[in-house]
Amino acid sequence: MILRAWPFAATLGLAGLLALAGGSAALGDDSKGAKAAMVPQPAGPAPQPAAAARPADFAFSGELTQGGWIRGTAPAGAVQVTLDGAELPLAADGAFFAAFDRDAGPSAMLSAVLGDGSRIDRPLAISPRAWKIEHINAARLPGGPTEAFMKLRRPELARIAAAREVNAQSDGWRQHFIWPVSGRISGRFGSQRIYRGEPGSYHSGIDITTGTSGTPFVAPADGVVVLAAQEPFTLEGNLLMIDHGDGLNSAFLHCSAVLVNEGEHVKQGQVIGRIGASGRATGPHLHWSLKWRDARLDPLLFTGPMK
Repeated sequence: MILRAWPFAATLGLAGLLALAGGSAALGDDSKGAKAAMVPQPAGPAPQPAAAARPADFAFSGELTQGGWIRGTAPAGAVQVTLDGAELPLAADGAFFAAFDRDAGPSAMLSAVLGDGSRIDRPLAISPRAWKIEHINAARLPGGPTEAFMKLRRPELARIAAAREVNAQSDGWRQHFIWPVSGRISGRFGSQRIYRGEPGSYHSGIDITTGTSGTPFVAPADGVVVLAAQEPFTLEGNLLMIDHGDGLNSAFLHCSAVLVNEGEHVKQGQVIGRIGASGRATGPHLHWSLKWRDARLDPLLFTGPMK
């Protein structure tokens, strides 16, 4: 069951007030003795648009659970905001984003330092999830990856790490995410196998299948393409990564075709690739994963159920 928490929910992106003032100079012909047309003039400088009001405390909403996220607005006068001591970027309007790993603990601390040196701390309760765990009565295969495999894999891992360090300028993180494609969910985020007490790696994204290869999929939110593999990676196949800004990025695995280029700005709903079975896949499907900094996130908590 997906758990939802809104303990300090508030509407984000407060609208500014627009003040309008103006006038026209009078026109006349004094040489002909004509009386000048008089237009009332403002008594002083035109008022400037009022700044959007900021809350005195944190205002935020989202999914306070493992694999979840929050978007919010920092308190008025905040010069720094941190989550468990790690600084969060602040937009010009005070907006911020933060998220919680699949294995996040039960609590986190959201803090703001104000311009006068005072501090506001807001403890967060992070609810646990009941992950799908499959116990296998067999030992994991002995030995690790071969050196021949790692010779191929190391450059791929380096490209993925470099893509996640780009920190592109995008406001996609502010948007409500949409599903990249409609289909059957064949793999859930966070599911894991346990081999005679030894945990295997958990499923880091969500798998969507339409039953055939070549189905187009779209960008779930605005962003910048930071990796578009021209040759299939050993595991991910044709890999596409999009940076949504503020440390949040999407990865799309096993594509049959990548239809955008690195450095390209994409818009929510834009076709960016086609579903396939490239890399290590047993059939055509789209593996969509979300990551914020080092935290693995559940895409379902960004989109809601598929309609």
